Amino acid sequence: MRDLIIRNGTIVDGTGAPAFTGDIAIQGDRIVEVGEVTGAARREIDATGLTVTPGWVDIHTHYDGQATWDPVMAPSSWHGVTTAIMGNCGVGFAPVKPDQREFLIELMEGVEDIPGIALSEGIDWKWESFPEYLDALEAKPRAIDVGTHVPHAPIRAYVLGERCNTDYEPNAEEIAEMARLVREGVEAGALGFSTSRTLLHKDLKGVHMPGTFAGSDEMLALGMSMKGLKHGMFEMVSDHLGDDDEWMWVKGFAAETKLPVTLVATSAGAYEGDKMYNIAEESRKHGMDIRPQIAGRPTGILHGLTSSFHVFMASPTWKAKLADASLGERLALMQTPEIREALLSEDSPLIKAAVGEGRAGDLAVAFGGSLLWRIFPLGERPNYEPDREQSVAGLAEAAGVPPLHMMYDLLVRDGGRELFYQPLGGYLTYNFDFFRKNMQHPNVLFGLSDGGAHCGVIADAGMPTFILSYWARDRVKGDRFPLEFLVRKLTSDTARAYGLNDRGQLKPGLLADLNVIDFENLNLERPVAIHDLPAGGRRLVQKAHGYRYTVKSGQVTFENGEHTGALPGGLVRGGREAVILPMAAE
Repeated sequence: MRDLIIRNGTIVDGTGAPAFTGDIAIQGDRIVEVGEVTGAARREIDATGLTVTPGWVDIHTHYDGQATWDPVMAPSSWHGVTTAIMGNCGVGFAPVKPDQREFLIELMEGVEDIPGIALSEGIDWKWESFPEYLDALEAKPRAIDVGTHVPHAPIRAYVLGERCNTDYEPNAEEIAEMARLVREGVEAGALGFSTSRTLLHKDLKGVHMPGTFAGSDEMLALGMSMKGLKHGMFEMVSDHLGDDDEWMWVKGFAAETKLPVTLVATSAGAYEGDKMYNIAEESRKHGMDIRPQIAGRPTGILHGLTSSFHVFMASPTWKAKLADASLGERLALMQTPEIREALLSEDSPLIKAAVGEGRAGDLAVAFGGSLLWRIFPLGERPNYEPDREQSVAGLAEAAGVPPLHMMYDLLVRDGGRELFYQPLGGYLTYNFDFFRKNMQHPNVLFGLSDGGAHCGVIADAGMPTFILSYWARDRVKGDRFPLEFLVRKLTSDTARAYGLNDRGQLKPGLLADLNVIDFENLNLERPVAIHDLPAGGRRLVQKAHGYRYTVKSGQVTFENGEHTGALPGGLVRGGREAVILPMAAE
């Protein structure tokens, strides 16, 4: 007798092959049969009319702290993710000396907008070395699997101390020690090494994070430390991927180390013309394992009274009377004529940028006028590919009112729950054609959900749900993708990029990680603010409808969006899951 049989589902197996109707039998934590399954099981799920896929493998998250205290790993687990990879962008919490803990917390808060008070309250520091951090992760049962990179910033802090984010250039001995620590972490089971070379990433004091300006000798030494191992991804976030010099350096690194590389571009140059596509295509043609990452839509800042950002927040009246008020108090005050008149009449850099006035409006002018032409109310059913007329300025023009007045009125509607999507880059034409072209390239990986991070202004952890529902079903402004293609990109492509060959497809012998989805009713809600982090820390989260069941390692972890209490997830150690394990005995 099998442990679990899922019957009569439309199986999209993660290989990219056409969907088919069939059954899946599970024994222990493994899939043992796919097709027509006879016999009985201790539990059966009728998947008639439902879509069965592998669980999503999300390669770009920031649960480095949350994974040490939270067994559920929401919001990613709400969205069918069964494996999450963290330690991205060069930030994390190991290795760490006791007197550096607060520094790493402040760095994570500054770079990834995770409340420092929650990290301070939630993290129980049971480690100093990176192998000890992995052991602490492994000791915590959870609903999904996690894996991690060795991040550059803690390595630099551990070796260089207070000089880690200054212009000090490490000597040969210090570089060798950093390289030793990276190799130690990867040998212990980290999935690779990550670094950041973007000016966007700063700590709470506004100082660029350690490693931002590291020299090529340091970068090459840390990457080369993984040479000869069976696994080891090099993940790099960079402002310079639009520059030919940086691209030459990356190609040289890949050729020298023979390691896989995944790139996250943060410069406008990488998004101009076909730059990113050309990088991916050159990699493919020359057989280089270099994988640019892309999301399914532009990263977007969420404006609103429940987020950490909106155009009035720098106004004198806001700072004096509303900044520290509760949502209910803000609504009451904003509905008075005095506060309304004050906020709409006062100047601030944010308001000038929004309406395209003065030096603060230079960016707005560069985008074709008021930024309010590129800020969109989400509503109850978010539309992430809106038309120009659906922007705040477009709605104002149609109503014959000033754009700033429209923004004010929309902010206070729906009890102050309305949020506004401001796409960052790549949306000058009011369509996703740029994303579609790059998403279809075989060397491009789907990533950048940033699950666990940017708690106050971004809610992209539901990216897999968006990609599946929008790109396979809902898009009307251009071509869609086949469902089978999207499932492969979210599962086997991301798993195999990291050498996780025991998951990502619905095949006998592989881990029984899967989703049973009511695809026609798969939808995202509007993000909401909740205060469920340690010490009451706030975060924006987005829930989904349509996931009927999520199964992790053979156990049903979610039914109709509710956690069952099962915690079969653990730590994925690189190099140890690279071999497909034998099927469980019946």
